[in-house]
Amino acid sequence: MHNSSNSDVNTSEVTTTNHSDKLSGTSRRDFLSAAGALVVSVASGGVSTQAFAQSASATMAGSASATAMGTTLATISAIKPALKADELDSWVAIQPDGSVVAYYGKVDLGQSLEVAIGQIVAEELDVSYRKVKIVMGNTASSLNQGGASSALGIQAGAKPLRNAAAEARRILLNLASEKLGVPVANLVVDDGEISVKGNSAQKVTYAELIGGKYFNSKVEWNKRIGNPLDVKGLAKPKSPSEYKVVGLSIPRNDVAWKVFGTSGNIADVKVPGMLHARVIRTPVAGGLAEKVDEASIKHIAGARVVREKNFLAVVAEREWDAVRAAKELKVTWSASPKPFPEFEKLHAHIRQAPTRKRTEEQKTGDVTAALKSGVKVVEAEYLWPFQSHASMGPASAVADVKADKITIWTGSQKPHYARDGVAALLKVPVDKVEAIWVQGPGSYGRNDAGDAVMDAAFISSKVGQPVRVQGMRHDGTAWDPKAPASVHRARAAIDADGKVVAYDFTTRAFSRATIDSNESDPRDSLVGMELGLPPKGGITFGIPEESYAFDNKLLAWEVIPDLIDSASPMRTSHMRDPVGLQIQFASEQFIDELAYATGEDPIAFRVKYAKAPRDIAVLKAAAEKAGWEPRGKAKRDRSGAVLTGRGIAYAQRAGTIVAVVAEIEVDRKTGRIWGRKFTVAHDCGLIVNPQGLRYTIEGGLVQALSRTLYEEVQFSPDKVKSVDWNSYPILEIKDTPETIDIVLINRPEAAPTGAGEATCRVVPAAIANAFFDATGVRMREAPLNPARIKKLLSKT
Repeated sequence: MHNSSNSDVNTSEVTTTNHSDKLSGTSRRDFLSAAGALVVSVASGGVSTQAFAQSASATMAGSASATAMGTTLATISAIKPALKADELDSWVAIQPDGSVVAYYGKVDLGQSLEVAIGQIVAEELDVSYRKVKIVMGNTASSLNQGGASSALGIQAGAKPLRNAAAEARRILLNLASEKLGVPVANLVVDDGEISVKGNSAQKVTYAELIGGKYFNSKVEWNKRIGNPLDVKGLAKPKSPSEYKVVGLSIPRNDVAWKVFGTSGNIADVKVPGMLHARVIRTPVAGGLAEKVDEASIKHIAGARVVREKNFLAVVAEREWDAVRAAKELKVTWSASPKPFPEFEKLHAHIRQAPTRKRTEEQKTGDVTAALKSGVKVVEAEYLWPFQSHASMGPASAVADVKADKITIWTGSQKPHYARDGVAALLKVPVDKVEAIWVQGPGSYGRNDAGDAVMDAAFISSKVGQPVRVQGMRHDGTAWDPKAPASVHRARAAIDADGKVVAYDFTTRAFSRATIDSNESDPRDSLVGMELGLPPKGGITFGIPEESYAFDNKLLAWEVIPDLIDSASPMRTSHMRDPVGLQIQFASEQFIDELAYATGEDPIAFRVKYAKAPRDIAVLKAAAEKAGWEPRGKAKRDRSGAVLTGRGIAYAQRAGTIVAVVAEIEVDRKTGRIWGRKFTVAHDCGLIVNPQGLRYTIEGGLVQALSRTLYEEVQFSPDKVKSVDWNSYPILEIKDTPETIDIVLINRPEAAPTGAGEATCRVVPAAIANAFFDATGVRMREAPLNPARIKKLLSKT
């Protein structure tokens, strides 16, 4: 990537969020009345240790009268309460030096999420960002907020931290009110120091009030775990107009240690007495280990076999010995049933396979009748391949299974669910397992990290020592869960006036999640399946997300059976923006085809039929920033050796709206497509950290560009053939964009939504539409790799 320019747009067109003054249907005043008197016991810090009672009619912090003293609802203690969602101390702590620690039950996969969460906590506590430390990914210190999931790090994950920090500030103000003998309304906070208005010498710090001790205060928990988990206190968080820290472009703090390799990676974890393991999986799909010759590795010092049912591994004291043992162990495998179709017949198989489930998620009007009424019917079919995570390195994990405690170190993006899965696999209580998250080689969905930690725990339980499992490159590419292949069929009818009167879009595909997106259930892991646990076989997919208001509209999906029911190298699960890329690759190309069929400009056509005001604003912002020139019936000069074109695509994703204009070059001779420039307009509500958001958008765009142009799992009837970077090529540095322009539409009064995945889904269609603009030919099959493009252009 050579250049990146950015524009930020603030708009008054916002979604208003109502902040209720209720707590489970009870007002704050009613809550206090029910409680009677409130007792505050303070152990130290200069505040009286005598019980302090106050009438329940006193006004709460943030709206105190000039004569009201603060009320804390806290019992300060030197003992930390148990880790529970309804304990304020499970979320935030004030250290002896006045710094703040916040406990976050998700993880940062390199998108500046740690920084953004720190900004939110700093904002609500009125401390500088430099004083905040975010502790994340350790099940002993944080609650299960779902891990990295569905771009919900801020949208869902920040909510309890924000509310907890606001509640902590409320309590601290009330403690200061009691200590200073001044009403809360007469106090101000600046970087963790509370002083009296007009008398800054009369002050007390957070550290003096509670530093190193605990609030012992309850918050209201919604009784959910994972992504929906939320808590609330009595405090009302700040309004955006009060923000001083949220909205700043504070630099990310993970660049240096990642560049220099100074802070460790999951592959670097070492435990005393640790054995190295390699898991051996069938070289042919559906194969079973019929005979294992353990004597074949006796010449390798310390190497031994771990085998149970169809699970097979080797361990050794030295890693290279484990590698040698895995390679030299003689195993007789059963013949493969050859469960996969021929590679070239994949999409024919999808078309012809029986339907497990059909769901019509959106249906308006009578599409069948409307299709018959049109004077023109447009039809198209689009194809998407299986894709691999192909993370930078194969997965690694360490497990230490002891009789009284199990500790696992994992690069999984969902360490709490890894803990749950290990507990279920080994049949022990969850509280006996501690999961420690360590940065891994990549994720964005469920890659091979989940299987690695389950493998390590099982092997450790069998050998009675800590075990480190490390995959090889072929393990990481061939055996990671895949993004599903799919066929998308679209039809539309146009009346005599050029109006689209019917729109039918149906996807037919393998399930988006044959195994769940987390490893909490052993049935969703390879080791569980190899031990004979019955597979769950999830059945789900999705539909386009947009606001096109056609009078008669049907959006549906159909899922076909898995190729193998259990322990399949082609099992599917979530990959960054699950099924978003393939769905929008098809739907947004088809929208383009409809625009050309009606003689309208592609952006004007979208603006005409999109009904959500924020969607229209995003489309217009992208067009303006890109300097869009109307397309349609105008003829293009396509005689050169290198052709240029522009394409647009837009979509929603869980409340976020994105439009991308792609500007590409197509080399007729080589078939290479170069995405030279991209213009992104992005609306995710309130922006917490603009620069961090830009990084996230750029990263998602480049990954989606790779998936659009190069990535495709190769296979034969009995095996996956994509095992390395030669057989599974990805985008190289020479193929990265020259320029990425980003327009950030900031809506301060709208709740923040996710940014980690939305941009990904519009890149494939934007490129495909630009390819049509450049060549006059539609490419409806991904990836748009040089061989496929060269072959297509040779026919024109």
